[in-house]
Amino acid sequence: MNVVVATFYHFFDFPHFAETRQALREEMARLEIKGTLLLSDEGINSTLAGSRESVDAFLRYLQAEIVREAFTHKESFCERQPFARTKVRLKKETISLGEKVAMGHVGQYVSAAEWNALIADPEVIVLDARNDYEVHLGTFEGAVDPRIRTFKELPDFVRRELGDAKQKKIATFCTGGIRCEKLTAWMKQEGFEEVYHLEGGILKYLEEIPQSQSAWKGECYVFDNRIAVGHGLVPSTTAALCSACGYALAPEDHACCPHCERD
Repeated sequence: MNVVVATFYHFFDFPHFAETRQALREEMARLEIKGTLLLSDEGINSTLAGSRESVDAFLRYLQAEIVREAFTHKESFCERQPFARTKVRLKKETISLGEKVAMGHVGQYVSAAEWNALIADPEVIVLDARNDYEVHLGTFEGAVDPRIRTFKELPDFVRRELGDAKQKKIATFCTGGIRCEKLTAWMKQEGFEEVYHLEGGILKYLEEIPQSQSAWKGECYVFDNRIAVGHGLVPSTTAALCSACGYALAPEDHACCPHCERD
């Protein structure tokens, strides 16, 4: 596996983000990196792929010339380039929740090593912050599935279903962590007292926790041609996309897409 897939996000004050678009696109093209880099005045969000040397060089450039402070990223590997194009997009928000959020106070980070103990507590409500097509491929045992189609639907679900649980412990998780970063900040604003989120997201958990000790069931949907990854971030050999609607299919769905059947 000689293609490095780097996933990262970083919230920071980025008022002149639009002015960096061309330089970033040129640097990605020069290094033969493909994937998507999202820019907004609140920071960056990206998954990109290339050779070891190219990814390392681009991350150094991004940290030194654009972000100007340290940030972390997660890596996985595959045999072929999982992206078809190079895209640098300007956005109103790095990730859109549909609510105004002050990012100064987020939920408490929980490392992958500590996550199992937290969600094993019967007093903890475990909330999957992802969309329905992602949850369909895999989730943590006992997690609440909000059955949403977009992230912007999640605040309504939280108000409706968890509005009476503001004094309870709530543990959230998502693919790489960025959605929970914004979600937990919003929940703190809404008066939720004890909000936790999985640091580094599902990807970090699958990277660090052996399958024999894992509370994860299924595979983790990713937004590239691999479709999903499993423990050790190994690309799925069984997940597929419906040719009619694009919904993620588990092996048992290949004969009949549950999304097409529902609609």
